[in-house]
Amino acid sequence: MDHFITDTSAGATAAPVRLRGRGAVLLLSCYELGHQPLNLAFPLAYLRRAGFDPVAVDTAVDMLDDAAIAAASLVAVSVPMHTALRLGTQLARRVRAVNPAAVVCFYGLYAWLNADYLLREHGDYVIGGEYEQPLRELAEALERGTPVPPSVGRAERIGTPSLARIDFPRPARADLPAPRHYAHLLIDGLAVPAGYVEASRGCHHTCLHCPVVPVYGGRFFAVPREVVIDDIRRQVAAGVGHITFGDPDALNGPTHTLRICRALHAEFPRVTFDLTTRIEHILQHREIFPELAALGCVFVVSAVESVSETVLERIDKGHTRADVVEALVVLESAGIAMRPSLLPFTPWTTLEEYLDLLTFVEEHDLVENIDPVHFSIRLLVPPGSALLERPETAAWLGPLDEAAYTYHWEHPDPRVDALQRDVARIAEAAAAREEPTAETFAAITAAAWAAAGRDAPPARPS
Repeated sequence: MDHFITDTSAGATAAPVRLRGRGAVLLLSCYELGHQPLNLAFPLAYLRRAGFDPVAVDTAVDMLDDAAIAAASLVAVSVPMHTALRLGTQLARRVRAVNPAAVVCFYGLYAWLNADYLLREHGDYVIGGEYEQPLRELAEALERGTPVPPSVGRAERIGTPSLARIDFPRPARADLPAPRHYAHLLIDGLAVPAGYVEASRGCHHTCLHCPVVPVYGGRFFAVPREVVIDDIRRQVAAGVGHITFGDPDALNGPTHTLRICRALHAEFPRVTFDLTTRIEHILQHREIFPELAALGCVFVVSAVESVSETVLERIDKGHTRADVVEALVVLESAGIAMRPSLLPFTPWTTLEEYLDLLTFVEEHDLVENIDPVHFSIRLLVPPGSALLERPETAAWLGPLDEAAYTYHWEHPDPRVDALQRDVARIAEAAAAREEPTAETFAAITAAAWAAAGRDAPPARPS
């Protein structure tokens, strides 16, 4: 199977200050799933087009020195996901210590979801949704000393995410670390640098547990085809041999994505790619997968989440266990592997259902296709989650832990929570040892059956 390898007190400044010049903007990224951060490349280009000269640092790869922090009047931190936010607030504390006068802004999905806490404890502004234009408007307002626009959230008026369609520039990647520093794809024993693009943002669908939903509310925006193709072209010129389409769902606009994939293959026939889409779309658009395979698609990531009908119904996932099986057949027939993402620990998952998930994975030869950490994932309920709108949620939801960016919940069966902690430890230790996936899966399976007080069945022959 092809796979990727890859302290100071907080507090907002009393009042924003004006920029000390058009080069006094610092953009920071700290976690982008091993890819060169498009969440830096797009705002870099957008700000430069407006006449600014920002500095960008991906702290996952490069060192952030105090001089860069001290020179900044505006520091904008990209927080597209939970882990990025946890690391991003650590960066904000460092910025406050080195340069207390700097304005700190968080932008991305998790900035908006956690706006109240971030504005009180770590920053001055938050931006959600389509963030490039509000970020430029914030920089312009600070430069001119004029009021901050309503597209930018602040303590006295958080407002709503920015969902205005933007004029996409070509992402500015030249000042970012080279592709060799990021994820690679193993193909025939060779590690090929992997690039990253997005053909769209947001999502048409409204799964209750998804962090995209409270920000985009079922909307999605297509990135112009020529922008995506040009971005791919420049990444290939920099040494990339594989492209990841990082859209929340690349088949929200299937014609748009297919045209980009055709253009990609026509210009770079040896460059492979992967994309993410839901089970429902694999079945709905099954006829395009043989062509996608011919164009170079080597695997599809799909949010299977669970094979429990109860769990799938509670999160309004839009597919069933039978649909997952059918989607596997569709992809296998096309010669494309599925890499499922999972959400195995929820308030509704029973211990028996967890054992059933492990059996399902083994029976369908998916062990090597799933990173073991997926078997430890626990439902996060961030502020603003669509789950909070369901009246039945009150039966299991605990208080909000703002510093952890999620509401607390406990499983009614203590064995399930204990197992989640055990599986997380097993996966983390195995990753540190670079243990083979099959060995880690076997250890997780043994722990799960032990939690149920039963002997694990004999392993299936490989």
